Amino acid sequence: MLIARLIADPTTLGDNLARAVEQITAAGGEVAGAGMLDFCESVLEIEVATGDAATVRGILDNCFPASDFLLSDRVIETPRLFVSDMDSTMISAECIDELADFAGLKERIAAITERAMQGELDFESALRERVGLLKDLPETAITQCLEERIRPMPGARTLVSTLKSRGCHTVLVTGGFHSFADPVAAQLGFDRVVGNRLEIADGRLTGALVGGIVDSGVKKTVLLEEMERLGPATASLATGDGANDIPMIAAATHGIAYYAKPKARQAADGWIDRGDLTSILQLFGIAHEDWVID
Repeated sequence: MLIARLIADPTTLGDNLARAVEQITAAGGEVAGAGMLDFCESVLEIEVATGDAATVRGILDNCFPASDFLLSDRVIETPRLFVSDMDSTMISAECIDELADFAGLKERIAAITERAMQGELDFESALRERVGLLKDLPETAITQCLEERIRPMPGARTLVSTLKSRGCHTVLVTGGFHSFADPVAAQLGFDRVVGNRLEIADGRLTGALVGGIVDSGVKKTVLLEEMERLGPATASLATGDGANDIPMIAAATHGIAYYAKPKARQAADGWIDRGDLTSILQLFGIAHEDWVID
């Protein structure tokens, strides 16, 4: 049994559902039922008794453009573990690009960031190259950047707080830097932070990093270690937007791509392309009156 949940344009929902059912049936699948969730009336749930997951996913993606979507081969329940990327997922910026602006290098560094996010460059090499370009930038630029340019994504705090209220352990894991991730995690309420560390000497960035690199492999390892700690039956949720998040997204029980690059979206079980981060709560069937809104 496959369970698909989606939030889409209500004005075309009926016609698009009929088209999707027709196409799934034509592809050899069987739709066992479809209807709006009683406790989340904006969410359409479709049960597919038989059918290939990749085929069903492709049909629903085509029939419901610009939707928020989750496909699962198990009962969809609130996860006990939530692991998320930070830049362009929990916050609206790429920290290194914004920091580079203080050095007059934003365009140059942002181009490298974009290629790394698309999976066109080796992440570690691209990170070290970008950090190297920031050599001699005053440490005070970090504080200024945090105050002026780093903002949570809409719905981020509500998502984290609501999941935590239901017993979910939350981890922010980023290929960015603790200088940004620690205050962001504190603001949003994450239980744990994993990230890279900028080397600073005499009040300036040295252009180097301290310790090992948090790359895609480390992100996946963090997820798997937390799942093992919480128990083998732990339902996990991972969110991210770039190529660096793919192993983590693929390893989670439910991997959701947030306004993601094509490769990350393709690797995920679902995506947010329409709403904000609270769409994730709706896809997991958590009614609005049960959200924790600070």
